[in-house]
Amino acid sequence: MSDRLEAILADGVPRVCAAAIALIAVDGSLAAAAATGELVRYTGPIAEPGPPPGPSGEPERPPHSPGEPGPRTGATGESERPSGPAGEPWGRFDAWGRLAGVRPAARLDSIFDLASVSKLFTTVVLLSLAEEGRLDLDEPVAGLIPGADPRITPRRLLTHTAGLPPTRRVDLELPGADPATRMAAMVATPILHPVGGPYLYSDVGMVMAGRLAELAGGAPLDALARTRITTPLALTDTAYRPVTPALRTAGPAPRASGAMGAVGAVGAEPPDGTAGRVAATEWKPERPGPGCVRGEVHDETAYALGGVAGHAGLFATAGDLLTFGETLRRGGGPVLRPESVAEMTRDQGAEGAPFRHGLGVRLGDPGIIGPLDGAYGHSGFTGTSLVIDPARGLTVVLLTNAVHPVRGRAGIRELRHAVAAEALRLR
Repeated sequence: MSDRLEAILADGVPRVCAAAIALIAVDGSLAAAAATGELVRYTGPIAEPGPPPGPSGEPERPPHSPGEPGPRTGATGESERPSGPAGEPWGRFDAWGRLAGVRPAARLDSIFDLASVSKLFTTVVLLSLAEEGRLDLDEPVAGLIPGADPRITPRRLLTHTAGLPPTRRVDLELPGADPATRMAAMVATPILHPVGGPYLYSDVGMVMAGRLAELAGGAPLDALARTRITTPLALTDTAYRPVTPALRTAGPAPRASGAMGAVGAVGAEPPDGTAGRVAATEWKPERPGPGCVRGEVHDETAYALGGVAGHAGLFATAGDLLTFGETLRRGGGPVLRPESVAEMTRDQGAEGAPFRHGLGVRLGDPGIIGPLDGAYGHSGFTGTSLVIDPARGLTVVLLTNAVHPVRGRAGIRELRHAVAAEALRLR
């Protein structure tokens, strides 16, 4: 553990996120590691007082946002007011939500929903298939996806220049459909923007990239990720749908298992093992069961597609993600050839982004690199990021659950920058 790194994380917990894990490697050796916070802090947001719910039934923002008048909090973030909503003691609440009765501590081996960091794994799978000649980065995907617009190529999908919309809530469009039907609808999404640029970040495009990998590789995306990445690299804690019904919590009100199993109602501590190490994410009342999501993918579209998709769905520990990042930093072996990593991290000329873009990876993204100019990587909506700086020999991992119990909390960018700055200091 690193005292300086732990202090950086502690400054953001629980203000920015309920739990945070950070690892920094210098020249391939672990230089700093820290874990702080609670994997489960809340059972949900404060029901009242607060703003009216949004269309999904969720509050559009926390009832007491940073900088607004609200309950005075102590060092733990818990309120010191004598009473809270409905006259209940404020000890059961803080400025963000209703506190869970059981709050397991975050550990270095805790498992987090990677969100869009999953896109890096999808990219590696696609590039490995290209190495084998199973697809060509510049050939129309219509050769494998019948009916696809002939202007769409794997390269355009990976650079977000295929003209596809940012997102598509297929769960709302097809509420009673199965994942296969929804996937067919996703890959049939029409082009709505100019093809070839400017850059328009598109989860739809990465969903199509994942489906393309399945068709080229002759196996589901989770199986391809397992055989081509996680098994060769011994990433034993990296997987889609990490929790199965067999690991489900025995409790008074367990969350329904759905497509990928469940841990159960947040606030009841699961048994030891994978389930007990997973960090909770957002309160989603539209899903079966009470409490916040834990052990199933946070992203709505990935959830609607069964928990496995090209844009989101992977869960991992910080250690596993560090190994993955170090693999790319060192040239890709044994999962990719060095020339594939070089192409992945080459500026592909996508115009209109606040950073340069490689294949599935952001080059110099100001949102995550802090002072590490020249670094590349990706962030995830849940509060995750991977930053790789080959010139300085640095790999930096930050895993948080900044959407727990609700999205919209400020400070994750600053936390990412602070961790990156500490990496530079250690260099």
